Amino acid sequence: MPHVKEDFEYLRKLVLDESANLIEPSRDALFETRLTPLARTVGAGTLHEFVGLLREDKMPHLNRAVAEAMTINETSFFRDIRPFEAIRSTVIPELLRQKGAERRLRIWSAASSTGQEAYSVAMLLLEHFPLLEQWDVKILGTDLSRQVIEYAERARYRRLEVNRGLPARLLLRYFERSGEEWEVVPKVRAMCEFRQVNLCAQLPELPVFDLVLLRNVLLYFPEPDRTLVFEDVHRLMNPKGYLILGNSEQAEDSTDKFEVESAGDTYLYRPKVG
Repeated sequence: MPHVKEDFEYLRKLVLDESANLIEPSRDALFETRLTPLARTVGAGTLHEFVGLLREDKMPHLNRAVAEAMTINETSFFRDIRPFEAIRSTVIPELLRQKGAERRLRIWSAASSTGQEAYSVAMLLLEHFPLLEQWDVKILGTDLSRQVIEYAERARYRRLEVNRGLPARLLLRYFERSGEEWEVVPKVRAMCEFRQVNLCAQLPELPVFDLVLLRNVLLYFPEPDRTLVFEDVHRLMNPKGYLILGNSEQAEDSTDKFEVESAGDTYLYRPKVG
């Protein structure tokens, strides 16, 4: 049976309610691609049959599974090098000055997907700031999808994945060959922790962060949810800390919460106090 308009409307609303991910009608074909494997696991032969099961609400766990399947998880090591250059040249030197007495650093990769961003930050710190090996440093990666969190925790990547954005010298220094895969070395893994977190729901107890990377996720949130996310991030940040967004994202939804400064080609957002 061909898909009907109402099926896609139902799925778009479900995903929006569960994850605040706004799926435009022009992307309806993604439902077929991403949900067909999930439909088969519960015996649905077509997407229309699968939507029927969802409507009956006999398996409510499927709602979250649909939202996770539709989450954008595209990432790579050192994705868009410019923010990492800003972290190296501006952010970490300033945080070293701020926190020299405390010797404690907390970093949040707030849409970490399969972990490449968090591990990239860890490698950058080890490569350029060896002093931090004597500090208490922890990088928290969070994502809506349990599947990608488990992938990040596994810390093993295929050749295609390590070939995307990762310089050869860092591959040889911070990865070990494991059959057809490359595994992140223990020193880097020890700096990173991963948790399943929905940014648009009530957040679990989290530490105060000195640097937050919230890149390439707000694009998919409607305005009210973006505003709430900015409020939560502001609440969880060191008043002298840094927020980095994706290149095409701005903090226009929370101009009362952040002020902007530039570091080369990258905008850095600093919490407003008071």
